[in-house]
Amino acid sequence: MKSVHVTGPDTEAWVDIDRPTAGAADVLLKMKACGICGSDAMYAHFGGIPPRQGATPLGHEPAAEVAEVGADVEGIEVGDHVVIDTMAFTDGLLGSGGAQGGFSEHVVVRDAVLGRQLRVIPKHIPWHVAALNEPMAVAYHAVNRTDPKPGAKVVVFGAGPIGLGAVLGYRRRGASHIVVVDVLPGRLQKALEIGADAVVNSAEEEVAARLVELHGDGATPLNRGIRPATDVYLDAAGAPVVPPLVTGMAKHGATFGIVAVHKKPVELDFGAILTSELNLVWSMGYPTEIFEVTDDIIANWEKYALIVSHTLPFDQTLEALRLAKTPGAADKIVVTFD
Repeated sequence: MKSVHVTGPDTEAWVDIDRPTAGAADVLLKMKACGICGSDAMYAHFGGIPPRQGATPLGHEPAAEVAEVGADVEGIEVGDHVVIDTMAFTDGLLGSGGAQGGFSEHVVVRDAVLGRQLRVIPKHIPWHVAALNEPMAVAYHAVNRTDPKPGAKVVVFGAGPIGLGAVLGYRRRGASHIVVVDVLPGRLQKALEIGADAVVNSAEEEVAARLVELHGDGATPLNRGIRPATDVYLDAAGAPVVPPLVTGMAKHGATFGIVAVHKKPVELDFGAILTSELNLVWSMGYPTEIFEVTDDIIANWEKYALIVSHTLPFDQTLEALRLAKTPGAADKIVVTFD
């Protein structure tokens, strides 16, 4: 069968591999959609992920149809539509250094257990929306790491897929006012459509002053200056300007979460941060959220569908990967299978 692998630094290619087979404890999946993540380009840039360097199967944002079910597997039937916990495979992380990748015609789930690697979803959910389950779990874990209280005032930096997913997650957690900051007007418009209460174009507006207008003044005698009364900030942008901007304006006791990948070191003034007693938290993956977010996708799939900007067929996966690497060309690409 056909599969897309990293075959060298900055090189992805089609490879022919054996179609996997399912044993008594396994489930064979026919892939139906797989999203492209920014980390796919990172894996390619380094030529793969050790110990499979030079032969890394790509694709870790999948949705699939069950093709075969082993005799010992319970609760799963041929024809079921499923979303997948790619971190729970027994042969390594799907598409992130493991033995298999989602940009393949079939994937086998070894030692399959419903609720561990697989969650059945209604068949009316479009495949390209179902493929958002994995990145939306990443976004929701970031929301949970910042632990917003009901009524919290929130700012999300970055209106890409994770940032938009975080907007939906903060709304689920009871945030009262959510602002999204970005530099691209199209992305800011999408944030409003998704459910943000306000947006700020940081290329045109002074962010701290605008947030004071939106969230009120949070300055104190010990924490002076222009201090928005924002409770939670989330960096889903990865731009080097974001951390010093937030740490320089955060009110006393605010929380700053980082889910974005920063490719270069960021310098922070801990002495200046001290007086704000800023809570700094980090977020990676989804220890519990992978199937928690599924319910919200099922209930509000039309809103999640707005996050996807492009869909391309499986036979154009290499073109889709190139498009995803092109700055400003696409916001969220999902590869779909026949």
